[in-house]
Amino acid sequence: MDTTAAGNLDIPADIAATLVDPVAYADHRIHDSYRWLRANNPLGIARPERFDPFWVVTKHAHIQAISRQNELFHNADRPTTLTNQAVEERVRKITGGPNLVRSLVQMDAPDHPKYRALTQGWFMPANLGKFEARVREIARATVQRMLDKGGACDFVEDVALGYPLHVIMEILGVPEADEPRMLKLTQELFGPQDPDTARSRESLSAELFSAMMQAVVADFSAYFRKITEDRRRNPRDDLATVIANAKIGGDYMPEHDQTSYYMIVATAGHDTTSSSTAGAIWALAEDPAEFAKVKANPELIPGLVDEAIRWMTPVKHFMRSATADTELGGRRIAKGDWLMLCYASGNRDEEVFEDPYRFRSDRKPNRHVAFGYGAHLCLGQYLAKLEMRILFEELLPRLKSLSLDGEVKMTQAYFVNGPKKLPIRFEVN
Repeated sequence: MDTTAAGNLDIPADIAATLVDPVAYADHRIHDSYRWLRANNPLGIARPERFDPFWVVTKHAHIQAISRQNELFHNADRPTTLTNQAVEERVRKITGGPNLVRSLVQMDAPDHPKYRALTQGWFMPANLGKFEARVREIARATVQRMLDKGGACDFVEDVALGYPLHVIMEILGVPEADEPRMLKLTQELFGPQDPDTARSRESLSAELFSAMMQAVVADFSAYFRKITEDRRRNPRDDLATVIANAKIGGDYMPEHDQTSYYMIVATAGHDTTSSSTAGAIWALAEDPAEFAKVKANPELIPGLVDEAIRWMTPVKHFMRSATADTELGGRRIAKGDWLMLCYASGNRDEEVFEDPYRFRSDRKPNRHVAFGYGAHLCLGQYLAKLEMRILFEELLPRLKSLSLDGEVKMTQAYFVNGPKKLPIRFEVN
């Protein structure tokens, strides 16, 4: 980490503290910090207490530049998500590496492209077409259950959580009866700082926090071990069969890698879609003119989907580490430096998005980085867009009006977050 002329590089301590404060992501203070950083120190160093220093990457162009240089900026050398010093030390003692899991997100070449290729075909539009009729069935049933609520519901609980969960579990091959278990484990994995989703609500030491997260991973592992045994004996036309029988260099994946693969599909495959889906309804409920515009022009629904994904940016960051000395944005990045890619900031970058703090379903172009960029571009992006498009095609024509019916609450998390309570009122056509 370059310590020369530190006064020019360091970001203010209060903003650095905001970056590591889960509550700031729930009450939207994080966007005030991002806005200040983009204007005043778009590539600066944060030195929050209990964390190693890290570069804070807030501009769209810098996020893309780092994301396309995968040899220069690695995922796997340091924690892939923001982790304090004590927890990182504990995780290294447990696993021998910086991360508790080893999914595509925690891999670099040569492993990353090999592992990604195992399931990439499943998530391409050509293959997803065969699921579209079934996704529409699920969407229609979900919409009907919502409308049967009689004009009011919690959109997160009644629609946004269950719909994409059911879709990805069918594709994966998890029985419907096990979906609540998968949802609970996902929330414990992504929301360990939120009192409503954490496995423990107590303030935990690094040792106990690491043990709690290790227990979550162990529960996933125990569940998917049985799935693997079954699919090797009884292969089916599902994604679990692909993962269970996939081979790298002639051998089955190591069990830890296999568990991690199941986990990223079973968690990221629905959680982020849930947040973006809820984000769209939240925005439309707050803006009757935008709601009326999309209802009158159904061809705007794909744009609504992309704008909702930009607007929410559920994955707030990933970390990278530099493998060699380099320069970016006039800053000297040293080998070993840790960098925080702030996707939600890049998606409000005034140099890229006109009127970035306004929700516009007709925004064109919409070059958001919510799915990442480069080799690690989200594998499930086409499925997420398909699910959201179909749901809105089924829901919006049925609604006459839409409004908020109470306080919206966000999850408290600095990695993945989105709405956890979205009370709405609606009238049916």
